Amino acid sequence: MTAVSARHSGPVPDVDPATVPAAQRRRHRSGFWAVVFAFLIVMAVATLPSPLYGLYRIRDHLSALTITVVYAIFAGSTIATLQRDSSIAARIGRRGMMLAAVVMMMVAVGVLAVWKDLPGLLIGRLLTGVSVGLAAGIAITYLIELRLRADPKESAIRARTIGTSVTVGALGVGPLIAGCLAQWVTQPLSVPYLVFVALGAVALAGLLAAPETGAPAPRAAPRSRPAGLRRSVRLPVPAAAGTLAAFSANGLFAGLSGLFLATTLHQPSHALAGATLFLVFACGVASQLATVRLRASRVLTLGTISMLAGLVLLVVSVRLSTPSLALFLIAGALIGAGSGAVFKGTTGSCSRQARQKAASR
Repeated sequence: MTAVSARHSGPVPDVDPATVPAAQRRRHRSGFWAVVFAFLIVMAVATLPSPLYGLYRIRDHLSALTITVVYAIFAGSTIATLQRDSSIAARIGRRGMMLAAVVMMMVAVGVLAVWKDLPGLLIGRLLTGVSVGLAAGIAITYLIELRLRADPKESAIRARTIGTSVTVGALGVGPLIAGCLAQWVTQPLSVPYLVFVALGAVALAGLLAAPETGAPAPRAAPRSRPAGLRRSVRLPVPAAAGTLAAFSANGLFAGLSGLFLATTLHQPSHALAGATLFLVFACGVASQLATVRLRASRVLTLGTISMLAGLVLLVVSVRLSTPSLALFLIAGALIGAGSGAVFKGTTGSCSRQARQKAASR
């Protein structure tokens, strides 16, 4: 997901930012943070139900296979949407993509809140995947363009770092909120989703005031793309393999951590399940910030090593004669830190290739 969106993380604005008036720069600056907030809540919903699946299992007698299918539907709809992100952005623009992502997120959590049967869970997660795909495919490009138009002297690296940090960090915010609410509210399978409906309304208000940076293409030429989306960068094989492994490791931990905590480690607390996932993705953000000065290839290598060590420790922690919660949490932290570094290394590799490709033209 993050790696696919990284294709578009190094564009230049469609117009010279030095020509933007001061009032417009202020609008672009406030729009930047509005997009950050909208991107954060959309990505947070991607993992929001993770600490709640134990409740779904009890209420609906869901098997582990069914929960796996729920994850697969979410991932499939995300990937399918990402494959069409350039053509969608060409029709409705950057802001239009983010508005559509937030609206789709609100519809998804609304379905999850009111439709209590298994079909509601499946449809809600499918719509969630669409919203995540819409946002992940364009948000970093949009953030870079807003940042450069707000301050022409600003480096695009900071905007890209904020975007990638939100991509990873938000995945921990959703489970933390859902887990804490599920622990202490009377309707744990409704209230977390309704909270995000309200947050979505706030995000919509912010996005409506944000400026567009890439005008939609004319209807007569629906296949054309905005200038920032014309170049596509092919991932190197090691980076693509590492990204796939990172995405799979995060998905494995997010899908099974609640089950392991409740059954193997005898820790049924929903708040602990949410906090565990928050720890994983917070470590991902920390690893991205800690490796700012390192080359992308080195970050990718270190991330892969950390992720593999975490997976080994995860197996050890649950296979001991007395399973260890401490080792389990350390394993999650290593997986999260490694995955975050892998995503950052992949983004850096794509940006470097984009610059090289542009310089060769």
